[in-house]
Formats: sequence, C-alpha cells, structure tokens
Amino acid sequence: MIVQPLLNVAIAFVWALLQAEFTALNFIVGYIIGIGFLYVFRGQLGGRFYLYTWWKAFVLFLVFIKELIIANFVVIAQVLRPRLNIKPGIVALPTELKTGVEVTLLANMISLTPGTLSMEVSPDNKIIYVHVFHIDDEEAIIKGIKDSFEKGIMEVVGE
Repeated sequence: MIVQPLLNVAIAFVWALLQAEFTALNFIVGYIIGIGFLYVFRGQLGGRFYLYTWWKAFVLFLVFIKELIIANFVVIAQVLRPRLNIKPGIVALPTELKTGVEVTLLANMISLTPGTLSMEVSPDNKIIYVHVFHIDDEEAIIKGIKDSFEKGIMEVVGE
C-alpha cells in the first residue's frame, strides 16, 4: 500500500528535476503525471490503486461524522427531556472484520459516537460488546453499526 504513494512522489520529484526549474507547479504536474502512470500500471504494482483506498477512507470519515452528529442530537434530545426515558443495555455485535487493527478501529468508532461504548472484545475478535444508551431494537442497532462503520472499514481494507 505504501509503495504506490512513495512511487508517485518519486515520479513527481524526478519530473520536477527534469524541468528548467524546480517549482511547486512542476512538482504538482509531475504528481498528476505519476497518478496517470500508476493507474495505467496498477496491475503490475499489486493491490488496489491507492487513490481509491484513500477515497474510501475519506467516505468512511464522512459517514463517521454524519453518525456522530446524529448521535449527538439524539443524546441531547434525551438529556433535555424533563424525564429520562431511556432503556440502556448491552448488545453483542458480531463482526466480520479479520485483523485486530480493523476490530480496534470499529470499537473506537463505536466508543467515540455518543450513546454507545465498546466494553469488551471477545478473545477471537468476532464479537464486540457494546453498551447502548437506549435500546429500542437490538437488531436495528446491530444492523446500523454493520451497515455504516463495519461496511466502510471493509471497503477501506479492500475485502
């Protein structure tokens, strides 16, 4: 994964050196030319084209920000009510993520979202236990996390 961006910077640097003068504009032009070369020869470099992975990571970040804003408004609405009408509980979230880094990223995204907290991960990394501020429908909570965060992480990783 790191080979493609480094190769792109190297192509841009060489391009800028071959021009009459080394300027930022020449470097940017070289970088764009490098993107073209890497896209054409992406099959020989192995893996996906790196800009596609970066784009999916940016989309995952936007999904996280959207869920963060929605969760903030839900928690604010609950807190500002005269009487708390909540039903907290613990949900066992089965995950299809494979590596520890992926599971950790999912657990952190869950914990950073108001109203949810990752409590524990099973030893085999297949279940994350999540404390939820308010449980209306356990299956809906699991589906929401899987359709937003887990799906985005799997797209970034490339599976």
